[in-house]
Amino acid sequence: MLSKGQRTAILELHAQKVSKGEIARVLGVSRSTVRKVLRSQSSEVPSLLRLEKAEPFRQQILEEWANCKGNLVRVHEELVGRGLALSYSALTAFCRRHGIGQEPKRPCGLYEFQPGEELQHDTSPHLVEIAGKKRSAQTASAVLCYSRMLFFQCYPTFQRFDCKVFLTEALRFFGGSCRYTMIDNTHVVVLCGTGRQMIPVPEMEAFGERFGFQFRAHELGDANRSARVERPFHFIDHNFLAGRRFSSWDDLNLQARQWCDRVNATYKKHIRAVPRELFAVERTHLKPLPVWIPEVYRLHQRIVDVEGYVALHTNRYSVPVSWIGRRVEVRETKDKIEIQLDLRSVVTHHRVAEPQQQRITLPEHRPPRGEGIKRSDPHPEEQAILKAAPEIADYVQDLKQRGRKYLVVALRQLLGMIRDYPREPLIAAVQEAARYGLYDLDRLERMILRRIAREYFRIDPTQGDDDDEWGTRSTVEESQAPPHPRHL
Repeated sequence: MLSKGQRTAILELHAQKVSKGEIARVLGVSRSTVRKVLRSQSSEVPSLLRLEKAEPFRQQILEEWANCKGNLVRVHEELVGRGLALSYSALTAFCRRHGIGQEPKRPCGLYEFQPGEELQHDTSPHLVEIAGKKRSAQTASAVLCYSRMLFFQCYPTFQRFDCKVFLTEALRFFGGSCRYTMIDNTHVVVLCGTGRQMIPVPEMEAFGERFGFQFRAHELGDANRSARVERPFHFIDHNFLAGRRFSSWDDLNLQARQWCDRVNATYKKHIRAVPRELFAVERTHLKPLPVWIPEVYRLHQRIVDVEGYVALHTNRYSVPVSWIGRRVEVRETKDKIEIQLDLRSVVTHHRVAEPQQQRITLPEHRPPRGEGIKRSDPHPEEQAILKAAPEIADYVQDLKQRGRKYLVVALRQLLGMIRDYPREPLIAAVQEAARYGLYDLDRLERMILRRIAREYFRIDPTQGDDDDEWGTRSTVEESQAPPHPRHL
């Protein structure tokens, strides 16, 4: 089909007395096409009045669209099942042209920002390789909307404490703060409401007042409002994290800071400028940082366990042995764990960033060689065994070292046998078991029962085999399998 320009050229050349064959040769079209245009005497492209293949089935398509919950594959299957000759491509083209199941497209918004007006902050999950292991990390990013200066860090989790740590680091990196900090509707900052009705958590509102900015949230579904910070996440994932390996979280964040310095000094095609050069203008409009910026921290109350450690996020940090059983205050900062008993007694550890069930012990908290922590008193079951049968003390010690059962279970089983069975056969069976190195308590119990059967259920040889059911036969049967006293 000819365009409007081609049709106009044909009419103009014909008005200049150019032949139809010459017009066809110059424009590269057929003579019949030239004749059709001259016959119409119009440069407008004729409208297409062809009937669509799916138009006769419009009502069935709308019905199946509702029944199949908008799945066009299922709609096509149902239509074909009804015997309608309609291809899948014709169905999708018809739905697309008539807006069936299609959301109307809207143009993107254009936002202009003045220097020092707004900073945008958001997070995104990524996979990073730390110490040879793949780990899930939350990448927190901050971007100055005017100059496009970028700063990001990675954390194992991103809670309110981590948010304050990151924003503090970002504002120090930029050397000042903007009037507003734009966020999505995250529960880390938002107390209630969305968009313009958002009310921040008092803790985060006080944090913003310290640096002289206010939190703002964009409306639900309006991702374009925070496009300044959303766009760099793809760049971070496919440039910084691609092929890089890190030894620790500190190494990761140090390389991220160095990468930001390098990226901010390169030319950006979409803004036709270098962010560092634009930042030179914006920096004069930023609000200055406070003279003193207190370190972000979290407070915890703990009691020192019997081994001299304080548990925090599954990790255990050592303290002096004299603090066992005492209540301490734990101050958690970005890099340190401070455990305070009183104003003069403070222990400082390097903070482990993620819960790893580690035990961190300072050298001064380890007892000198040969002077380890004394073991506690014997178990109550062991004390009861030694009090009731002191003759088997050596067997109990060997059982604790060579027994296969859990110690408490084994001691309780042995104590039960001492309380249930006569003393003489039990002591004899234990001595025999110790002589042969038998520490299976189930087998020891069978040895005790055999001795009891021989000594306490003797057979009277004077009675015959034809006694009644209460005679020798029942006595012999009972002697062969005596009942367990604990089961009576």
